[in-house]
Amino acid sequence: MRIGIVGAGAIGGFIAAALAQAGVQISIVARGAHLAAIQRDGLRVESDLGALHVRVDASGDLRDAGPLDALLLTFKAHQWPAFIPQLAPFADSDVTIATLQNGLPFWFVRDPPLRSVDPDGRIAALFPDEQIVGGVVHVSGHIVRPGVIRQSGGMRYPLGVLTQAAAPRVERLAAAMRNAGLAPEVDTDIRATTWLKLVNNAGLNSVSALRRMTLRAMLEDTRARAEVRGIMEEALEIGQALGVVGSVNVEARLDYAARLSDVKTSMLQDLEARRPLELEPILGSLAELAERTRIEAPRLRDAYDRLREIERSW
Repeated sequence: MRIGIVGAGAIGGFIAAALAQAGVQISIVARGAHLAAIQRDGLRVESDLGALHVRVDASGDLRDAGPLDALLLTFKAHQWPAFIPQLAPFADSDVTIATLQNGLPFWFVRDPPLRSVDPDGRIAALFPDEQIVGGVVHVSGHIVRPGVIRQSGGMRYPLGVLTQAAAPRVERLAAAMRNAGLAPEVDTDIRATTWLKLVNNAGLNSVSALRRMTLRAMLEDTRARAEVRGIMEEALEIGQALGVVGSVNVEARLDYAARLSDVKTSMLQDLEARRPLELEPILGSLAELAERTRIEAPRLRDAYDRLREIERSW
């Protein structure tokens, strides 16, 4: 199986290294010093699978890759506009498109598309449901230095299809990942699983960024934990209004998160580096759907507005 990984940062780089170590032909798209280091020295990952050092085809443009069977999209969802020209040649082809990104994916709401995710519907027009595997990432990591990634937090990747016509695609991708020592799960309700990850991201990412706190420290702080819980409950209410999810024990989800490694959330990492934040696919999409469902969601909107103000101040 020939797999392209678009966005070989902490998450994509780990998956690329694991698959390459297992003998899968991998082409990655990266940029800047990280790309240069991978091209020169290979990709190194310190991980739950041990120390990995692999050589992979690496470039700054997907159009330099040869024929592919699947594309794993691991770039941050707000970077879609920059990648559309590279991905457009794969539209309506037999290449599997797997979304492994934080936030609400473009396929979740197609009619009308969300302004915060797919403003003019260009992404949805490229890839029909029959071509898509939806994915959720339950893994942490960060780039230690260019070409070197540290992964933690397990290897669980729920994968699911939006239509049964795509079922063979998810089976092939899951088999390749499983053979590489990863832990894919074929999920029969990927929409619900995607929404529950969005619930977590909305609370954990936003409060950690606003308070500049790591995951465990934040959840051990009474006030910070209450802020996280409030945002998560509002995000859950929106999902329930849409009929995507039912009743969920938010406190149990917080207890589980508190047992994970004491990492910086991806939004906190971006904020400290003054990189663009994943605001629109996470909080912006929720704010937009709150309007559609006539739910107030004041805590969520407040976090969204405050983070936008911080980002604008840069």
